[in-house]
Amino acid sequence: MKHTLTAALVGAALFSVANSASARDLVKIDGSSTVFPITEAVAEEFQIAEKGKTMVTVGISGTGGGFKKFCRGETDISDASRPIKDSERKLCAENGVEFIELPAALDALTVVVNPENDWAKQLTIKELQKAWEPAAQGKITSWNQLNPNFPDQPLKLFGPGTDSGTYDYFVEAVVDGKSSRGDYTASEDDNIIVQGISNDKNGLGYFGLAYYEENKDKLKAVPISWKGGEAVAPSLETAKNATYQPLSRPIFIYVSKKSADEKPYVDRFVKFYMDEHKAPELVKEVGYVPLPEQAYKQAQKNFEMRRTGTVFHGAEIGVGIEELLKREPK
Repeated sequence: MKHTLTAALVGAALFSVANSASARDLVKIDGSSTVFPITEAVAEEFQIAEKGKTMVTVGISGTGGGFKKFCRGETDISDASRPIKDSERKLCAENGVEFIELPAALDALTVVVNPENDWAKQLTIKELQKAWEPAAQGKITSWNQLNPNFPDQPLKLFGPGTDSGTYDYFVEAVVDGKSSRGDYTASEDDNIIVQGISNDKNGLGYFGLAYYEENKDKLKAVPISWKGGEAVAPSLETAKNATYQPLSRPIFIYVSKKSADEKPYVDRFVKFYMDEHKAPELVKEVGYVPLPEQAYKQAQKNFEMRRTGTVFHGAEIGVGIEELLKREPK
């Protein structure tokens, strides 16, 4: 992937910018590791277009960690792989932070195994639930407990940590609850999950499509069956046509209204991010599905009008982008 930085490089960038004379024109972003590749790609192109006038820093604290900083007024923009929670909205309100919710792209949450795994040719949502539900902790430890046709091999689970929006979405879509089992290898850095599964024949995990596309030589994506239907593999096409359910989802950026109003360079950055000509190219380049052109235009309109609030009503699974565009923020 052309536009990729490690967390270490991001940290180095943060340090160098903080000590730079140009820090006065600094767009501060933090949040989801899933949305990071898109935001980092946009940031690179924006800084080139700005000819050095503006710097952009992009951190990876996870969606939940990013919202904590955002709602305390520490960042201008928060990357999020799920909608803002009621508790986070409350924190923002307590600190006087108004936000503008903007869809950034579509993603297919991807379930992956080691390439040497020759038995999990597909999985059902019920099998995933059996593996990940809280009741499985310490009890579901072998592949054949998911499916008797699978071998009696150790089940090694890898996934995002609890601050991750990807974790939240997976738990809602698969486990139908607020948490999963806790005895798995967790990380907010998807690259660590990639390394874990690629080095373990019995590994099973999940993350956003872009990280699979970047590492498809090390991993194998598993087609998913839902409600007795045919198994569907994650891809740009199946995310776009909504056949990959219930693991297709929109991903977002949340913009501080105060930052957009008071910092012209934040305003310019967001308009650059939502440009219907530039955005689709960058989104596709890093392995995600661009929004329909009308969605970018509506997002631009919402931003220009400073329409604050969220269009979501609690946790929602399988909501199409077309439906979201028809809703009024609250």
